Amino acid sequence: MSIQNFKASSVWKDLTEPSTFYAPRKMKLVHTAPRLFHRNRRLTIQCGVRFRPCIDIHKGKVKQIVGSTLTDSKEGDSSLITNYESDKSAAEYAKMYKDDELTGGHVIMLGADPLSESAAIEALHAYPGGLQVGGGINSSNALSYINEGASHVIVTSYVFKNGVVDFERLKELANAVGKQRLVLDLSCRKKGDRYAVVTDRWQKFTDVYLDQKVLDFLANYADEFLVHGVDVEGKKLGIDEELVELLGKQSPIPVTYAGGVTVMADLERIKIAGRGRVDVTVGSALDIFGGNLSYKDVVTWHSQQEPLAV
Repeated sequence: MSIQNFKASSVWKDLTEPSTFYAPRKMKLVHTAPRLFHRNRRLTIQCGVRFRPCIDIHKGKVKQIVGSTLTDSKEGDSSLITNYESDKSAAEYAKMYKDDELTGGHVIMLGADPLSESAAIEALHAYPGGLQVGGGINSSNALSYINEGASHVIVTSYVFKNGVVDFERLKELANAVGKQRLVLDLSCRKKGDRYAVVTDRWQKFTDVYLDQKVLDFLANYADEFLVHGVDVEGKKLGIDEELVELLGKQSPIPVTYAGGVTVMADLERIKIAGRGRVDVTVGSALDIFGGNLSYKDVVTWHSQQEPLAV
């Protein structure tokens, strides 16, 4: 998708220099490449792969679900495929991540229900400042989660409307919590030979495709990207290496990949394919979620990663 197809496209100019664009409404000319964005704005950027833990919550319980089977149906969850349901609370997982000094983990509310919201808030209280939260976030409630202890809010469907970026909603969110606390979930599925962002529980394709211009544009409103490879998410089929390569090459801000990690070798594949610039989250494969991959081994691997000066 080109920049011209975004909402408010009449104010965009598609320049010959791919890393330059005009932002709407009297915003200054912005140059995004080859310089990388970094929240501390240092000249030397420290890059290094990190393991980002996760807590997925459905109806108040910590679960691992095949994301592509989630629906908005009011008739029950007969089509829902659950890989694992934990006896531990979301707060217990949060405390474990805190004890292991893991930061930037994702608390995702898979259902917009009071039980899931309550469990998510308990997790944020157990590890204040150490976790991000997503699921049903909008400009009205985003700040409340920050006040409850979230370091960032994660947003996807709210900033898309009729298949394109809703610029007004994106601005509202960035103004509500600040760019430095906003994570955009650009989870995607393959459509032809390109990756299209999907919304509404990953069921609806948008007309937004991940490429350099789209990532550069969105990076002006977010601190990080979170990208699930939906075609492999929760299926333990191996990673989407092509998607990781795209993110490592084109994302101008920190980005985390999720989907398909099964064995320790997958972590190294992400490190190489992502040029040492793509973080990773692991769900169903971990033994703490009923899988065979040792959580302790992944934490050890995480602690051994050395930052790279860029």
